Amino acid sequence: MLNKNLKQDLEQIDSILKESGISRRDAFKMMGLGGAGLMLGGTEATAATTLKASDAKGKIVIVGGGLAGVATAAKLSNSLSNPDITVIEPNPNSVSYQPGNTLVASGIWTLDNITYETQDFMPSGVKWIKDKAIEFNPTANELKTAGGETIKYDYLVIAAGLVNDFGMIKGLEEVGEVYTLDKNDAAKAKKIIGQNGVGSIYFSEGAADTWTQMQKFVADAKAGKKVTGVFPEPHTPFKCGGAQKKVVNLTNARLEEAGARANADLQFLTNGKKLFGVPEYHTAIEDQMKARNVNVRYEHKFTAIDLTNKVAKFEKHWEVKGAWDADLEEFEMVTKTEAVDVKYDFCHIIPPQKAPTEIAKSPLGSEKGWVPVKNDTLQHVVYPNVFALGDIAAVPLGKTGGSARKQYSVVCQNLISLMEGKEMTAKYEGYTVCPLITNIGTVMLAEFKWKDVAAASGAVAAPSFPLDPTQERWLYWLLKVYLLKPMTMYGMLPGRA
Repeated sequence: MLNKNLKQDLEQIDSILKESGISRRDAFKMMGLGGAGLMLGGTEATAATTLKASDAKGKIVIVGGGLAGVATAAKLSNSLSNPDITVIEPNPNSVSYQPGNTLVASGIWTLDNITYETQDFMPSGVKWIKDKAIEFNPTANELKTAGGETIKYDYLVIAAGLVNDFGMIKGLEEVGEVYTLDKNDAAKAKKIIGQNGVGSIYFSEGAADTWTQMQKFVADAKAGKKVTGVFPEPHTPFKCGGAQKKVVNLTNARLEEAGARANADLQFLTNGKKLFGVPEYHTAIEDQMKARNVNVRYEHKFTAIDLTNKVAKFEKHWEVKGAWDADLEEFEMVTKTEAVDVKYDFCHIIPPQKAPTEIAKSPLGSEKGWVPVKNDTLQHVVYPNVFALGDIAAVPLGKTGGSARKQYSVVCQNLISLMEGKEMTAKYEGYTVCPLITNIGTVMLAEFKWKDVAAASGAVAAPSFPLDPTQERWLYWLLKVYLLKPMTMYGMLPGRA
């Protein structure tokens, strides 16, 4: 199945590129994809990275069998001469391609384009326990599963992802917590999300329902009705910081396509003071929003939704000068708030997000829930034989598939060094990438990393090749729609890209 899917995807890529007179190899080279591009152009034998297998031994347990977890298992399998690796993951579709949810929500892809069977990607020789880890005892180097099994380990890798906490938004308490790929959670959420003008791409079936709601919104505008689309961002850290921007841009594109844009008011509301942490990307996105006549409102915390009356509720907040502090010789800053109601016809929701409770409240968690690791090595700050990566790791930035692609290599190299009793030299520099869809046919490729790597602070643009990264380009559309999925499924998941 895997090879068949790869062949079909590559044939589609070649067909698209041929129309533009670009070879696949040249396209990958232009996009700075190097070894991954060569891998997709050759056989498995020629693609494999030449590694000297380590003879280090130890039982490795990986909690989470999504993109980061399976890629880590594969790379460790490729790098150890006698691997002993167990993956704990209850979901048979845990490796499904989540970055495609935005494309599903806008009618470009369907769910079939992003759904995969985990068994087709689980590395040979890796033990897969189809259960959920619910109790952790890192002092004893053991954990327990929901089925009651106690599992010992020498080394632990946490790649369990995060939870969508819709219930944190008043009015969505019935939806509660939703795992992106959990079918039971999806069935519960679909009763509310995906109905009556509300959508969310943060679970796969919700992405399909978002497309249905978007089509109704566009149809109403085309029929002459004056409509309002509301696109709020949550106040918590969330994966894919560009997601809401993509959705508003794709909604705008579908309205333009229907000749109905003049009848729609599109409002983007964010809790922050900027649209992006990197100044040049913020400016570029702000200009894009202005060009598309999207009303941007800063410092608006999304707190509640009235589903019956179709009203999104916000807490607008700002600071004003207070009393003079003679000791500090400056004015105190006082936060003011004001309730703001915005009526909508279509509202796309990004829920607040957090680490799974069983991990957040365990000895491996932290006050804020995320797993605390050293920013550069991704090693746990308390337990040296524990690593974490992906959405659950408490590192600045770093909640995208592109982040995980950099992180899993660092974790594997450092874990093997630890097993061998050597210094850990692999360093994560905060690299994150967001292919920001700006229209149907154009993407701005926002790549960035920590400005101060040592302090893991700030953010600075980190383009892979010498093109202005703030420009919308058709070439990046090819990357997003045709190249990234096969790179991920057949490059990263086997531990090569």
